[in-house]
Amino acid sequence: MASELKYGDKIYLQNAFNDYKGGYLDTNGHASASGAKYGVSTAESPTRGQGTGTWEVLSAVGKAHGTPVTSGDLIQLRNLYGGDGGYLDTNGHATAGQRQSGAKYDVLTSTARERASGSGTGNWHIFARTSAPADQSIRFGDIVHLWNTYGDNGGFLETNGNGTVAGQYHVCTSAYYNRAADVADWKIYRA
Repeated sequence: MASELKYGDKIYLQNAFNDYKGGYLDTNGHASASGAKYGVSTAESPTRGQGTGTWEVLSAVGKAHGTPVTSGDLIQLRNLYGGDGGYLDTNGHATAGQRQSGAKYDVLTSTARERASGSGTGNWHIFARTSAPADQSIRFGDIVHLWNTYGDNGGFLETNGNGTVAGQYHVCTSAYYNRAADVADWKIYRA
C-alpha cells in the first residue's frame, strides 16, 4: 500500500502533547556533548529551517530501503539539516527537573550511526498504537512510540519542559511510555 512507511522514507514527527501542540521533532543549535552534533527539541513547524524537522528512516539491522517498517522494528532516524544533521541519539542524563518526572536521558543528534559502538544509543524500537488494516505495518498518520535501546532500556522519546523559544519543548527519554498528556505519542507525516 502507498501509505505504508518504508525504510528510506523521509518523515516529520509531531508530538501529541496538548492536543498536538507539542511541536515537531527538530534539530536546533550545536551540541557540546561528546560525539554529539545538534540539540534536539520540538518546533512549531516541521520546516523551521531547511531539513531541521525532516528525518530519514533507516533500519538498524540492515533491512533494505523500500522494505515496509513494521511495529516493533529497530530503526535509526537521520536528520536532514544541511544534508546530514546527524542521528537521533541518547547522550548524557536528562536534567534534574526532568528526572523528577521519570526522565532518563538527554536526546541529541550524533555524528555517527553508532556513537558508542554496540551500546544502542542511536537505536529505537518503533511501536504503533494501531494501524488500518491491522497487519503489523506502520502507516503515515499512525501514532507511534519510540523506545531507545541504550543499556537495554533507554526509555521512550518524549517532550518534557518548555524550550528556550516559545512553542518549543525539550526532548528527552522517559521510563514511562505515557508519563502525562500524550507527551510520548508521535504522529508520522510524509515529508
